[in-house]
Amino acid sequence: MNTTVIAVVLSLVSAAAYASAAVAQARLAGRTEPDAGVLRLLGRGAWWSAVALNAGGALLHVAALKYGPLTLVQPLGALTLVAAVPLGARAAGRRVTRTEWRGTFLTLLGLGALLLTVGGAAPHETLSLPEALAVGAGTMAVVAGLSRPGARPGLRHAAASGITSGVASALTQTLTVSVTDHTHPLFSWRLVVVAVLVSAFAMSGLLLAQTAYRGGLGAPLAVVTLANPVAAAAIGLALLGEHLRGGTTSLFLALLGTAAAVRGVILLSRAQAEASAAAGPVTAGRAGGEPGPGAGSSSRVVIASRGPMDPTALRPELGRAPVGGS
Repeated sequence: MNTTVIAVVLSLVSAAAYASAAVAQARLAGRTEPDAGVLRLLGRGAWWSAVALNAGGALLHVAALKYGPLTLVQPLGALTLVAAVPLGARAAGRRVTRTEWRGTFLTLLGLGALLLTVGGAAPHETLSLPEALAVGAGTMAVVAGLSRPGARPGLRHAAASGITSGVASALTQTLTVSVTDHTHPLFSWRLVVVAVLVSAFAMSGLLLAQTAYRGGLGAPLAVVTLANPVAAAAIGLALLGEHLRGGTTSLFLALLGTAAAVRGVILLSRAQAEASAAAGPVTAGRAGGEPGPGAGSSSRVVIASRGPMDPTALRPELGRAPVGGS
């Protein structure tokens, strides 16, 4: 089988695993206090389920990087957002909206155009120790800047998560190629340093994403999805000898594909944000008194008594008018 086909198939399954993990992390973030620390997460079964899904996606991603270049494998990671759309809608108990389907179509169209322009050869270049250290230091500086207090912390943490995950992928490719091509020793300081950096950036990306998802799934996941391939492709093009194939026509096609994918991601993030906001209030009068999807402690109607109607019997905590007669 062609190595490009193998890389694409492995990337697709990896994207599905990552999408499931993202939905699990977003649901966990919605049930976790904002000031909860890492130790609090370690006691949640949902956290370990997300970790397991992320680990499975990472293993498949590592295998894909063995057969395909960063410029091919990383753009396919955008399918994580596409897969997260129906999974997130199912978890929220709603249908996928027309805007979400439009965003999905544009994202797939853009990715298809990009795949026509990338080089399909299996990777063979690796980062040297000075290059790996420089990449690690630069990444930590960027993440430190994005993690500072300021406006839109969710999107900044999402960008930091995407960058660290993309860098971890680039470093992982150096690790896998060096170990499997039998031209380098299995133990060297270069591989040890790269393995440590991969572990650190992979875990940092997971924790940063968990923080970003406190504001919802759509927009943060979209930012992670875009930042990840940009960071990895930058390293691949600048340091690993990867390139886009074709001339001016391929470059134009790549630009059109990028524009379509970006537009699709924007539509998906906007639609998911609107759906999350619409699912917040509770629909009164549901059978059995069950709260609707997305109901939380801040959007419930508390019934204080079943006796004669009293102004305090119903406390509409969102400023609703009292239910019932006067």
